[in-house]
Amino acid sequence: MCIRQTITNKIISILEAGTAKGGPRWTQCAGQGLPRNAKTQEPYRGINVLLLWSEAAERGYSSNLWLTYKQAETMGAQVRKGEKSVMCVFFDKIKKESDDGQEEIFYPMAKPFWLFNAAQIDALPETLTAPPATQEFSPVLEAEQVLAKTGATIRHGFDCAFYVPSRDEICLPNRERFTSEVNYYATALHELAHWTGIESRLNRTFGRCFGDDAYAMEELVAELSAAFSMGSLGLVNGTIENHASYVDGWLKCLKADKSAIFTAASQAAKASDFILTSQANA
Repeated sequence: MCIRQTITNKIISILEAGTAKGGPRWTQCAGQGLPRNAKTQEPYRGINVLLLWSEAAERGYSSNLWLTYKQAETMGAQVRKGEKSVMCVFFDKIKKESDDGQEEIFYPMAKPFWLFNAAQIDALPETLTAPPATQEFSPVLEAEQVLAKTGATIRHGFDCAFYVPSRDEICLPNRERFTSEVNYYATALHELAHWTGIESRLNRTFGRCFGDDAYAMEELVAELSAAFSMGSLGLVNGTIENHASYVDGWLKCLKADKSAIFTAASQAAKASDFILTSQANA
């Protein structure tokens, strides 16, 4: 089994059945927050966020907590008989000697692991299964704080949303033109992802390996980064308006290169981290 191809095929099917046909988008599950391991409370990252959000949306899970079968057992819980897991992936460094035997070379190898949602597991501690407490803060207010503390120049009054690298500024329509407040923040976070890519920040380029598809890859990174950021902020049902024209380009990239979605998800996680932690450095 080629893990990269299996995961890529899954993402392609999600895009084709979801975004491309008006169905659920990544951020539809973002209101639950980023998927987390119920035992360690550590959030999952990169491609695993997409896989777990998609699984939660497809199965109707209300929890964003996940466990391996063995982790559930160590907590005195039990996965119910007949429940199906979702395959996720991690990368391990594999050692290999060079052809001349003079040095050791390390390269990443994708390895699978399988998770179950808290809704599939019996006898979990009540603290993990109780409904989440109502948040005291306003998600929109927190989003405003994130935008402000990045220090990015954001201007309004334009006919569409875009980032101008030569001026290092983000241009957006006036707020009242968006169909919802949440969509405004989703779009702003998408453009902020582009803002992170210049040389003085994350220096993100895709080079020859993607050629003419580099633009589509950058747009996919921005879309996923916005979804990750929306999830972290707890914003629900945000959509990047007028994004549908990108879908064909994304699908072309993913079908041509089984590693493309891993690259995009990794870069998107870095962009989202940069945006959300910039407030600490402002």
